[in-house]
Amino acid sequence: MSSYNVIAEKVSVESEDEQQTVEEEPELRPTVELRSQAKIDSEAIAKVDGTAEREHPYGMTLVAEEKWEAREQEKARTRARTDGPVTERREAAARVAAARGSRREREQFARRRASVDSLAGPESADPREKLDGATLAEVNQQAQRIQETVRECGSRAAISRQLAERVARGQDITEATLDVLDAERRRAGTVVPIGELEDVPRKEVSVEGEWIEDWTPSNSAIQQVGLLEDETGRVKLTIWAKSRQPLIDEGERVRIRAAATSWYQGRVSLALTADSQVVFPDRV
Repeated sequence: MSSYNVIAEKVSVESEDEQQTVEEEPELRPTVELRSQAKIDSEAIAKVDGTAEREHPYGMTLVAEEKWEAREQEKARTRARTDGPVTERREAAARVAAARGSRREREQFARRRASVDSLAGPESADPREKLDGATLAEVNQQAQRIQETVRECGSRAAISRQLAERVARGQDITEATLDVLDAERRRAGTVVPIGELEDVPRKEVSVEGEWIEDWTPSNSAIQQVGLLEDETGRVKLTIWAKSRQPLIDEGERVRIRAAATSWYQGRVSLALTADSQVVFPDRV
């Protein structure tokens, strides 16, 4: 780095016969630059053990840097041994607590509803038991039609019970069928016909259709954009790059769950986010 100053002194030694000149061993003295660098290195070493920064502390010697890196690696290994199981246990406990709370809320709501509607209580008798054979057969037939019409709706037993409750209250079977059909189409998780998206008051919907046209994205944040179509209509679908969703081939049929809805110039459109799910029914 910096050189040492070499100071040599010549000493004259006189003897009786002759005068000899002897050169002594040179004295090594550090320069001002060496003193300054030594002070900087010592301060950097002293700060390694007490630093709280995760970023690399610049200005340290190689020994100090190796010591800092070893300490950071040991801290990471310690966190991996302790934090993982603790976090998993906390998440599991939170899920159990949330499930219990949700179950209690549903039971409380059912009891309050039962106080004004005898057919809606959790302990009330099945309303289908109050129907005669002919009416019950028609209710079951309409429940099957609703299940075939609305994709990914509730079970046929659940639908028939909804119909039976309405009929038991005196509602006409045709009117009850239309109300239950509309309710199942609006239920979260049910595949909504594209032509009816404008009537669904939800921020997330499930749809199914064919990718009929692939457009060129307008900016790099968009992975893919185009048109999705079913027998009821078509809708613009945008797949954002951050969503990490698979690409859809033109002409391919796709089922999408939890697509985000948005409005532009009075028309509804869909977008895929990280929470969306893409299923390809025809892929093996």
